[in-house]
Amino acid sequence: MPAKILQIKLVRSPISCVPAHRATVKALGLRRLNAVVEHEATPSILGMVRMVSYLLDVEEKN
Repeated sequence: MPAKILQIKLVRSPISCVPAHRATVKALGLRRLNAVVEHEATPSILGMVRMVSYLLDVEEKN
């Protein structure tokens, strides 16, 4: 069974956030507002998304 793919979009700026949260957004590959990246739903990616979920919009891609 193929792994789930997540579409992750940065919808809020990480400028005034905790430095660790800014680093997490950067590690996800999000460089600017409204940027969209796709990642497989691995435990590490899901943990990163959960950490900064207040900055993101996440959808599951078929």
